[in-house]
This record gives sequence, C-alpha cells and structure tokens, in this order.
Amino acid sequence: MPWLYFNLKPKLLEWVTPWQLDIQTKLTQLETISIGQQCFIAPEAELFAEPGRNITIGDKCMIAANVFMHGPITLGDEVAINHSCSLDGGQAGIHIGSQTRIANNVTVYAFNHGMSPDSPIYQQPTSSKGIIIGQDVWIGAQAGLVDGITIGDKAIIGMGSIVTKDVAAYAIVAGNPAKVIGDRRDK
Repeated sequence: MPWLYFNLKPKLLEWVTPWQLDIQTKLTQLETISIGQQCFIAPEAELFAEPGRNITIGDKCMIAANVFMHGPITLGDEVAINHSCSLDGGQAGIHIGSQTRIANNVTVYAFNHGMSPDSPIYQQPTSSKGIIIGQDVWIGAQAGLVDGITIGDKAIIGMGSIVTKDVAAYAIVAGNPAKVIGDRRDK
C-alpha cells in the first residue's frame, strides 16, 4: 500500500525512510534509473533499464508491489502505479504525465511484433511508436494500452478497457476496443 507511505507518523518514518533509500540506491546503482524526491518503490517491484532505455521517475511517485517496468519510461511527479502492472517502453518509450493514477493489473506496451506468416512470431521484427499518457489521467484496473497511442490530459480509461486509438483530453472511454462514453467535465 504505497499511498500509506505519505501518511506515516514521524516515529514510523524513522525506519521507513532509510529502508526506502536503500531500495532506491540499489536500483540506481544497478540500472540507468533516476528517482525523484520522496518516492516510494515497493521492494517487490521489478525495474529494468539499460543505456538507451532509461527509467526516469519524478518526485512523490508510488510504485507498488509486483510492478514490472522496462524502459524507456518517464514518469512525471506524483504518478501512482498500483500492484501487478506491466509497462514496457519498447524502443520509443512511455511517457506518463504528472498526477496520473494507474490501477492494478494494467498493461502498457510501447511495441508490437510483426505478424508475417512466413516465420514464427518470436523471429518477427518489432516496431515501436511509443505511448504518451497525459497529466491527471486515471486508468482503471486491468486496462490495456497498445503502442502508438496518446491519452490526453484528464482522461479516464474504464476498467478492463483496451485502448487502441488516441483518447482526447477529458474523454471517458470504456470497452474493447475502448470508445468514448462521456466527458469528465460533465461530472
């Protein structure tokens, strides 16, 4: 429950702060990862970055247990990624704007395999256009985002939706494939 970290009493922060510093120091020493101030990263999270596939995490971000992240990925400030999400930046990367919330079991893949019947899928070349998620976006549990899409600021993606096309700012989308079902400004 990473959000609890930001509400801890001073007595608990005495042991939690050094524990988080240790986790984050190990990540930055082993990988090409930069981590902003006052972040929480669960020890069970798996972050993989290498030169050219960096992971950059803004201030006050929360990454829960069993999250898998493979760069290139950039998180703005105050981004929350809940448990068991899987994000792979492919070659072009994933950019997530500040104050965005991603619920559990969301998949975000910024690459795709070729599909020629002339060779097995695993031998196909991959392509990568990247994914841009705006600021103050809410992505519901078990949603899936495919390569090449942009989600506008303040949009909402419904639980279980598969997003295959761009989503306008303030749009509320749901379904498979996701379709506009409302506008956040009407709420």
